[in-house]
Amino acid sequence: MRLISQDTMSQYSTNFLLLPIPEYPVLDCVPNKIIKLVVLGGSSVGKTALVVRFLTKRFIGDYEANAGALYSRKFTIDGEQISLQVQDTPFVSLEDDTDSICCQEQINRSIYWADGFVFVYSITEYESYRVIQPLYQHIRKIHPNANIPLLLMANKGDLLRARQVSSKEGLQLASELGGTYYEVSARENCEGVHEAFQQLCQEVSRMIGSCNGEKRRGLHLVRPKSPNMQDLKRRLKQALTSKGKSATTL
Repeated sequence: MRLISQDTMSQYSTNFLLLPIPEYPVLDCVPNKIIKLVVLGGSSVGKTALVVRFLTKRFIGDYEANAGALYSRKFTIDGEQISLQVQDTPFVSLEDDTDSICCQEQINRSIYWADGFVFVYSITEYESYRVIQPLYQHIRKIHPNANIPLLLMANKGDLLRARQVSSKEGLQLASELGGTYYEVSARENCEGVHEAFQQLCQEVSRMIGSCNGEKRRGLHLVRPKSPNMQDLKRRLKQALTSKGKSATTL
């Protein structure tokens, strides 16, 4: 082994310190792309069930009152890792005898914040279908000139005998809004739910990529103190426990 004297080390150190330090440009964006979706619709149409189906591949039938939780997961879209944020929202309703909607300020903030929009109605409730067009017009007031990636989801497709909204009506509405239409069942159709959300994420990802660094719209929403995925696991455990007790009773 060759020993290097202290004088030689000092010389090397001096030479090293005198080397020019290269300057690197500051990155304008973070490596991971952030996609922000908001899920909107009437009461009891299955918004939360669809979000949970998409994120966990599980179905939970009973939920607490929707307070508007924000869920976050990492996904790979077209070979690129992205951070996906999905904002669940309280229900939107029509005002009495009008085509105007009544919604909370929290929903308006979510609409301003989002990159992509998921509209949900139930095929078993025509009133929930009627909410969608005024809801879209409301969004247009907030984003009058923006490109709006939109997914129209007709939920509860497993309840065909109780159908009040035809597939033709759903397709026609999606065409009028310039969005993509999927008829799904949060209870029975995991693949269809995942495909619908996946397609919207791809559309939003391409839109963000085409912005060429332009400033994106949106507000910063305060994230929950505890991870919502933990909350979903807790609810799933409760649901499975309840089913187990029911089976034991039978």
